Amino acid sequence: MDFKKFLPWIIGIGLVLVIVFGIFGWVIGVKNGAMRFSQATEKTWGDVQTSYQRRNDLIGNLVNTVKGAADFEKSTLTAVIEARAKATAITIDPRNISPEQLAQFNSAQSGVSSSLSKLLVSVEQYPELKANQNFLKLQDELASTENQILTARTRFNESVQEYNGYILTMPRSWFLESYKEKAYFQAVEGADKPVEVKF
Repeated sequence: MDFKKFLPWIIGIGLVLVIVFGIFGWVIGVKNGAMRFSQATEKTWGDVQTSYQRRNDLIGNLVNTVKGAADFEKSTLTAVIEARAKATAITIDPRNISPEQLAQFNSAQSGVSSSLSKLLVSVEQYPELKANQNFLKLQDELASTENQILTARTRFNESVQEYNGYILTMPRSWFLESYKEKAYFQAVEGADKPVEVKF
């Protein structure tokens, strides 16, 4: 049997198989890469939520400490408690983060920050609270936690940037239709305006 006349066919079939398996391997690599980036954004979102949870836990302790001041403004405490409850009621699926969900989450957290800052300003009128060691420690921990929140949000946005850049770039985007673009954490509306300080 003369194999020489089949040699071009064998080489052609071999090349086709190499190309097919090469493309198949590349597509698998693209999908695995998208999964890794998606998992990274979910992990960093978890870090954001952990930071906010820490703040919510500290607020509970802070409110209980402030309640000890018998004549402290009840409406201020109520505003903090309500804002905290509203913020903890919002949940976001990290696999499908939309701009609307983040805006709602951000708005609720902004309400917590606003009511908390009012609480801390009104404490200035209560010397026994300003001297309370538990209160001072909680105040320091809250400041530290706010820095952790900023860091966690920044890392989340970096993770989203990497994920979106990966899934939206051609030709990968042709094979990743099931992966949707994720939203960035934005500043709350009005955050660009200077804060009015009144004494």
